[in-house]
Amino acid sequence: MSRLIIPILALLLSACGQAGKNVLTKPERPARIVSLDYCADQYVLKLVDRERILALSPDAGREFSYMRNTADGIATVRPNAENVLILKPDLVVRSYGGGPNAAAFFEKAGVPVVEVGWTPDIPSVMKNTQRIANELGEPERGAVVNTEMQHRLARLRKRETGQTALYMTPAGVTTGPGSLIHEMIVAAGLTNMETEHGWRSIPLETLAYEKPDVVAAAFFGSRTNHPDAWSPMKHPVAKAQLTQSEVVSLEGAWTSCSGWFLMDAVEALAGKGGQ
Repeated sequence: MSRLIIPILALLLSACGQAGKNVLTKPERPARIVSLDYCADQYVLKLVDRERILALSPDAGREFSYMRNTADGIATVRPNAENVLILKPDLVVRSYGGGPNAAAFFEKAGVPVVEVGWTPDIPSVMKNTQRIANELGEPERGAVVNTEMQHRLARLRKRETGQTALYMTPAGVTTGPGSLIHEMIVAAGLTNMETEHGWRSIPLETLAYEKPDVVAAAFFGSRTNHPDAWSPMKHPVAKAQLTQSEVVSLEGAWTSCSGWFLMDAVEALAGKGGQ
């Protein structure tokens, strides 16, 4: 066993041993925060000051990270136990980073964990934002974010165009009621052309004789999520929608994590543009 691994194992065992002697509690205002994935990065970067951020995930500065510009200059760490614990954080924030057992492991090692979670609709996004802000010791900042969301939604609330919209991805997938994308389409004052619940292939048969007024296009501006194999989007009927309908390109950073930044997508669909 290498000289590097021995002290790391000793640290892990020591941390786990100490955890058994104390009741695990989250600090009221954590000062050494580590974020394990880019969904968690967004909340940490938005809600706490830089000096309280010990490290972000390696994806914090990627194009699909909404707060990527704010992440500039902040240290990153790979989301594995050895690398994180050696930093001695007093709080870990995660969505999926570290794998399914990460939360249990870090808590056993004496490090509290804030789970970001996923939200199915816009009210849940706001509720989730406030919860996370509270756990980060910044309830006022969470309230400010939610107030801004409410104001932006209020400006769109009376906008009912009677137009239809269809969400489309390069993989040929769309979604109907029961998804956050559907809620965003409705919030923009549009009617979702897809009426079936859940995620499914775009309705080629319907598109042969009926086209949406607006196509909410995800990821078409880059090679991200572009399939190499055949997909429904390669069908001529599907391709025609990108020229026959008004196309609104949705940035991956707006929709890849369920956060307040989805309002940029809502406003783009409503013709308002992101703010």
